[in-house]
Amino acid sequence: MEIKTRNPFSGQELGKYTEYDANKMDEVLSHIRKNQPEWSRNLEGRIEYLKKTLRPNLAKKKEELAKLMSSEMGKPISQSLSEIDKCLNLLDFAGDKFLEFLEPEEVKTEGKKTYVRFDPLGTILLVMPWNYPLWQVMRAAVPAMFVGNGVVLKHASIVSGTSLLIDEIFESPVFHSIVASGARINALIPKVDGISVTGSTSTGIQIAQEAGKYLKKVVLELGGSDPFIVLKSANVAEIVEKATFARMQNNGQSCIASKRFVVHEERFDEFVEGLSNQFSAIKIGDPLEKATFLGPLSSKNQTEAVTKQIDDLRKIGKVESFGEFSRGIVPPTIAKVNGSYKEEVFGPVAIVSKFRTHDEAILLANDTPFGLGASIWGDSEEAEPLAPRIEAGMVFVNKIVASDPRVPFGGVKQSGIGRELSKFGLREFANVKTVWIDH
Repeated sequence: MEIKTRNPFSGQELGKYTEYDANKMDEVLSHIRKNQPEWSRNLEGRIEYLKKTLRPNLAKKKEELAKLMSSEMGKPISQSLSEIDKCLNLLDFAGDKFLEFLEPEEVKTEGKKTYVRFDPLGTILLVMPWNYPLWQVMRAAVPAMFVGNGVVLKHASIVSGTSLLIDEIFESPVFHSIVASGARINALIPKVDGISVTGSTSTGIQIAQEAGKYLKKVVLELGGSDPFIVLKSANVAEIVEKATFARMQNNGQSCIASKRFVVHEERFDEFVEGLSNQFSAIKIGDPLEKATFLGPLSSKNQTEAVTKQIDDLRKIGKVESFGEFSRGIVPPTIAKVNGSYKEEVFGPVAIVSKFRTHDEAILLANDTPFGLGASIWGDSEEAEPLAPRIEAGMVFVNKIVASDPRVPFGGVKQSGIGRELSKFGLREFANVKTVWIDH
């Protein structure tokens, strides 16, 4: 089978790639397994690899990789460059902190010596999405490899060229990208020791069910429908610009994008007016132009799906779009709704509703099957007590929800299982091993 990639803005065909057959995938896994034991025993070598191979390779390929990412999935080029910078920061953090996070932890017992150590599991399969085609890979692969695991990457088909360039950048015998459709994943699951999935909830459930048959460890980073709660005490004039970025980042195709804006009734009209002004000023167009802030959605199917959701939202509220639907672009859109909307809208659409009391705000924020992130805007003394009541893996006060190497990333409910980043993410694919030595 041949996999083709296309520029979603121009429609131009970018590349053709032959899908790996079962034999070739087995060769890849065999090669990683052969090299993984030596890799796992050489901690100093792993540190040197991050600092002297992976980081320089990525910095050298920055411009080439950013252009390819934007061409394949439509991300504005400025945001692709920022994504690569974020990955470089992750590597710096890993070089500084990961060794500390893997230090054995002593436990006081009646034994002569008791401690917990963190050993690798073996080979980890990464099933990664197209929306952050480098960052999602790096934040899963780098911790897994630092622990001592090997990694095989099955990337989204529409970014196959990016996937192979990432393989070149990693330049490691224990990391390899395979070109394959999603139908090939089940055949890989019995042959690996853990699976990390970033993608839709339906994809995560399917892979978790298959992994369960073989008792394989999984980490699932899935969908989100994050609330952006605007309290009465919020300075609306200052936050509408942040709200715009929170919704429009990556063309609205981000699991942690703010998707539902829950606004105090006394600030509602002011907020909607400010958001409308911001949305109408967004630079829309070719993702390869540095001035562009909103480009096309990743594919024709994605554009059709979001357009249908906008039509559905018209049934429960008033919808206004700021621009034309053309060349794969869905323009910035505001939907003022009175009812509940359960689907995740993976595009530049802000769903806005109002509340009176804190209790009502919490009910609206939690009225979703997802539980990834949430942000609260207003006086911090008023906002912080609401954080424990929000059903999400991350709550940010007066800050846009973001992934950061220093803190764990992940959700609850249908947003996933497990964590990425920080020491918690580093240890997800480690054998947390007890060692007890008696007198």
